[in-house]
Amino acid sequence: MTEPVEDFVLPERLVTLLTDHLKVALPPERLSPAMTLESLDFDSLALMELVVAAEETYGLSLPDDLLDLSPASTLEEAARLFDAAS
Repeated sequence: MTEPVEDFVLPERLVTLLTDHLKVALPPERLSPAMTLESLDFDSLALMELVVAAEETYGLSLPDDLLDLSPASTLEEAARLFDAAS
């Protein structure tokens, strides 16, 4: 069973990817696990940029079958996907 969203803390490396590498316009303290990527203006190209940044910055290898992110995915889902690839 997964943690409830309100107890989930976004990993610092995801916050760093979003704010430093992808230049999300919100300050880090305003990012919440329940936010969708779409609410941050992510489209399919931005999703690919996020994946590439994660792979290059943190050495993650995200297999195709784990790439289930869509603009409707939440930041929590993205964080859990990246954790699974670590």
